[in-house]
Amino acid sequence: MTENKPFPPGLRAWVADNLPGLDEVTDVSWPRGSSQVWRVAAGPTAAFVKLSPTEIDYDREVLGYAYTARILADHEAPRLLAADPGLKAIMSSPLPGKVVRGLPLEKEVELRVHEDAGRLLCRWHDQSDPGSEQDRQDLRTAMREQAQEAAACLESTAEYLSAEQRTLVEAVSRELPELAEQLPLVYQHGDYSTRNWLWDAESGHHGLIDFAMAHHGPAVEEFVWLCGAVWATRPDLKAAYFAGYGRPLSNAEERLLRLLTTRLGVSYLNSGLVKARVDLVERGHLVLDRMAHEYR
Repeated sequence: MTENKPFPPGLRAWVADNLPGLDEVTDVSWPRGSSQVWRVAAGPTAAFVKLSPTEIDYDREVLGYAYTARILADHEAPRLLAADPGLKAIMSSPLPGKVVRGLPLEKEVELRVHEDAGRLLCRWHDQSDPGSEQDRQDLRTAMREQAQEAAACLESTAEYLSAEQRTLVEAVSRELPELAEQLPLVYQHGDYSTRNWLWDAESGHHGLIDFAMAHHGPAVEEFVWLCGAVWATRPDLKAAYFAGYGRPLSNAEERLLRLLTTRLGVSYLNSGLVKARVDLVERGHLVLDRMAHEYR
């Protein structure tokens, strides 16, 4: 048996019960402390096992798997094979393809991948229920917290910002709660970034993984990471994405997306200054420059 990281106590027996003949365990976690994911196999039969860091993550992921089973095809998302709330353990089927983030793609293929991603997310959102009053209250809390974070970041980064950027960050602290209140809720994937997209070059299929952040919120929250990390320098990918998504954003959605992305940018900048990380400082400036340009 091969193994890069030992299973926590009790997990191995649970895996063996659900995958008799277990003979291979490979750590495939993301490089962050809370990520605990393994590829397991019994001969030719493989699966993925994940330990959720919290009960909320576990509950969200189980519900996310149930949702995908209703709306996405087998080649578009893995299926839940087993789950244990006591262990906070999830076993899922493998999905063909490679993670898109960092994957070298020709431009034509890259455009297709982003268009397919927009199309898949459109179906995900269109099948959603409108959420509950608790979902709405959770959103209000989250928007207040993000507005407060922007105000705090502004105090510590003001000298590094242009006048336009300062004005935009100030708008984040003022407008986020009211803007979010105007928009309907959808069931979000919650982490719809390229690290959770799979591309299977052989079949030409786009896939989606990781449902631990699935929750209700405005649709544009799904686009914030892409807006700041990808679209800021690749408007062609943004155009392809929304061609797949099938509709333009409303004025309120565009404004909320810009402000949420600005909040992300000033957060990058603040973290970079605090941690002396040049990469985060540069990323923050890139995002803020782009958002100020669009705001203008």
